[in-house]
Amino acid sequence: MNRLSTERRGQIVGCLVEGMSIRATVRVTGAAKNTISSLLVDLGQACTEYQDGALSNLDLRTIEADEIWAFCYSKQKNVPDEFQGTFGYGDVWTWTALDADTKLVPSWLVGERTVEDCYTFLRDLRSRLLPGQRIQLTTDGLGIYRPVVDALWGSAIDFAQIVKEYDSPTEAEQRKYSPAKNCRIVDVTVHSGNPNGDKISTSYVERQNLTMRMGMRRFTRLTNGFSKKVENLAHAVSLHYMNYNFARIHQSLTLDGRKRTPAMAAGVAEYPWSTTQIAALLD
Repeated sequence: MNRLSTERRGQIVGCLVEGMSIRATVRVTGAAKNTISSLLVDLGQACTEYQDGALSNLDLRTIEADEIWAFCYSKQKNVPDEFQGTFGYGDVWTWTALDADTKLVPSWLVGERTVEDCYTFLRDLRSRLLPGQRIQLTTDGLGIYRPVVDALWGSAIDFAQIVKEYDSPTEAEQRKYSPAKNCRIVDVTVHSGNPNGDKISTSYVERQNLTMRMGMRRFTRLTNGFSKKVENLAHAVSLHYMNYNFARIHQSLTLDGRKRTPAMAAGVAEYPWSTTQIAALLD
């Protein structure tokens, strides 16, 4: 990897964050597969360290949280007996928190859908906010959120959960892979505080799930591009959010004709980063 220039590394990063697999990146850039894999690991760690320091004392008010499914090594039903119950084999969940106002993703966690990981995820989110900051938090209907939120915030939060129900698919639709249609019922439950009803939503963070699946080959469904090691999945997620938060322009965040990234909107960056600048974190 030391033989690659920063510009060449930036080219590789540009391919990876735009949803290309490692093998496709090999074909486009001419770099060796092992070189790209090593770059992903090293740069993923560097991105984690940088964002851990940069995403702190954030003035965020409206947070949406969700979990997105993926798998490592093999589908859960195909995990060998010797690896059953071992994290990193089968189902893996990535917890994400997104600020509805700036579109910043201040916290995420690659783990399991357990109370312990929910607590770790939300505790990290709380630690990145301004001291004493009161937020409005909206999640899906997953039952483990409520006791964790109560343990971390008590009554010092405006917390609601939203459950959406869709029409049952027809027999023909069940035979193909298609998204749910026609949301029939939206059930909102307020658990704490007095949240703004107009902002009780998980639409932005659910849209972020699509962004992840489009931007990381490892999250694409029905392909062979899945992660073989959960550590590499975590590095890819860290690189993705470095690009998403600091480099990717959001048209909805344009202010006075100036195009901004989520990090700029949140006040933690002054300009959009390039993939070469992201690659330069290793320098």
